[in-house]
Amino acid sequence: MAKEEFIPKWIAWEVTGRCNLNCIHCRASSSMISHDTDFTTEEAKALIDDIASFCSPVLVLSGGEPLLRKDLFEIAKYGTDKGFRMCIATNGSLVTDEICGKMKETGIRICSLSLDGSTAAVHDDFRKQPGAFEATLRAAETFRRNGMQFIVNSSFTKRNQHDIAATCKLAKSIGAHAWYMFMIVPTGRGQEIMSELISKEDYEEILEWHYQMEKQETEMLVRPTCAPHYYRVVLQKAKEEGHKFQRRSLTFSTGGSKGCICAQTIAFIDSKGNVQPCSYFPVVAGNVKQQPFKEIWDHSELFESLRAFEKYKGRCGECEYINVCGGCRARADAVLEDYLEEEPFCSYVPLKTKKRLAQAVEAGKKV
Repeated sequence: MAKEEFIPKWIAWEVTGRCNLNCIHCRASSSMISHDTDFTTEEAKALIDDIASFCSPVLVLSGGEPLLRKDLFEIAKYGTDKGFRMCIATNGSLVTDEICGKMKETGIRICSLSLDGSTAAVHDDFRKQPGAFEATLRAAETFRRNGMQFIVNSSFTKRNQHDIAATCKLAKSIGAHAWYMFMIVPTGRGQEIMSELISKEDYEEILEWHYQMEKQETEMLVRPTCAPHYYRVVLQKAKEEGHKFQRRSLTFSTGGSKGCICAQTIAFIDSKGNVQPCSYFPVVAGNVKQQPFKEIWDHSELFESLRAFEKYKGRCGECEYINVCGGCRARADAVLEDYLEEEPFCSYVPLKTKKRLAQAVEAGKKV
């Protein structure tokens, strides 16, 4: 594919590494003593200028907890003035009426909140912070009262997978514009709970549940995230049912018709300026303090290799769904230590793989 086909449409920027929570799955292992940021206010604006020189993406100000950064809204206003669709990813604990007012004044279009269970017992266990559940519900109510749209992000492992449907129902009841079901990638503190990753078999069952749920959901927009093989499931199920599945578009989504899009339409910039394919993929393509973002996006060896689908290995490399799924590159890197390897939590056996295995068995019998 030509380079010009790959344009950044969604960039997450870690404006601070500090956070007031200590979540078990945190990809950045954030805490209040974490690295803050290498970007001054002026350097932050210069980065926005750099990105704006060739694209106008959704720009998500994330962390850590971005509301800990004192100049956050000055940065947000600057991005809005440059034509970016500005968003904030917050854990909700610091959201107030005053904060909502600043969001609206500076052009923040939407926020995301984290909700990892339908009860305080489940959510607070995941977040390792008593009161985190109530803080999320309080933030949701504050957003609603101030007319601020918000998305709910929910992360799942074995410890809370039993609560997926109930969490989805709660997200809708508190007024979420959209619900994103995150199938976590074990990076950062997530490496410590590798044994808690949802099994391949349960993963497939959960994605099939999401498909049926999405067909029926008419009010809240829904997407599974870090679950690229959902797009294979959608095609399979729609074919079985004899119709094309019409999915609604999400204005602030990273994509609606394809799985892993790291380095294709999305990227992540950390608090030190390192550019990564996505926030769960801790391999560095370059640093914006040393070279322009466009140069990294267009020419880094890492990004170019991720766009060369013919180089993917294992079942992903043989899969007929590679162009709609692609497998999670970050998960392949975390679990198999090779980002070009097959998606380790997909149970699907491609037609080409079945044929190859059948031929191998037949050859063995002849011998």
